[in-house]
Amino acid sequence: MAPALPPLNWFRAFEAAARNLSFTSAAGEIGMTQSAVSQQVKSLEMRLGVPLFDRKARGLALTDHGRRLLPQVDSALATLTGATAAFVADQASDLLTVSASISVIQWVIAPRLPDFTEKHPDVALRLIGAVWPDEFTQTAADVEIRFGSRKQAGSDAELLGTDKLVALKSPALQGDFEHMPLIEAVGTSDGWKPWALAAGVSPLSPSLFVDSYGPALQMAIHGNGVCLVHEHLAIAPHRQGLIEFAHKATLTANESYYLSIKSKTEAAVAFRDWIVASVAKADTSGTFD
Repeated sequence: MAPALPPLNWFRAFEAAARNLSFTSAAGEIGMTQSAVSQQVKSLEMRLGVPLFDRKARGLALTDHGRRLLPQVDSALATLTGATAAFVADQASDLLTVSASISVIQWVIAPRLPDFTEKHPDVALRLIGAVWPDEFTQTAADVEIRFGSRKQAGSDAELLGTDKLVALKSPALQGDFEHMPLIEAVGTSDGWKPWALAAGVSPLSPSLFVDSYGPALQMAIHGNGVCLVHEHLAIAPHRQGLIEFAHKATLTANESYYLSIKSKTEAAVAFRDWIVASVAKADTSGTFD
């Protein structure tokens, strides 16, 4: 089996840094932080086992290894650019690109999308699922819906829906709440432990762990236990009778979903207004209308 190639982002960071001879300039060009570019180049150097740059007080200088690698990376990136150019050219000029958390695409956008399409039949929509901050940067989206803290979201972002976490289960899962299996969405600072404190119940121990709220909700729908997810993710499946409240207590989340418009086109503003109105239907009491 051939050895795994280093991530493409590492080569992209190296190429930009080599062309600018500056991590800072490269970061500004490819939409990353200076530290991220530096770290990706360092990771590439560690993988290859050779230094690619001499770090100098006034900038960077390519080593012999870096000079030998750069033309090959340039050629490879040019090939990829050429291979994708034909597809980009075929896209509609009014294409609206929305980059969002996969959980939002699955549980908020998808169930309501026919309504948006009916209201805006001329808008061609491209949905990109993203998780990590650099994935959002790379998409050059018109609208972004990120998961994180208020500080991480930035001053130009607005809270999408509520910041309440609710406990949900399948109607088929019967019994006392304290005896039901719990599903934990790892990778967040919230969970069953702070929920139990807010609810005034005994400490709880989850038995099933997933990486985000989307699959946690999916697991609960299939009767695998009780999930703790953002209220507006559950509006559509709740109305379909797939999910119900397992407990009346809610928890104010430290991390939520935030929306920002990156290009204020008519289509982007229309999508923003539509999605905000769609998720505003969950009230703060923890019940859906």
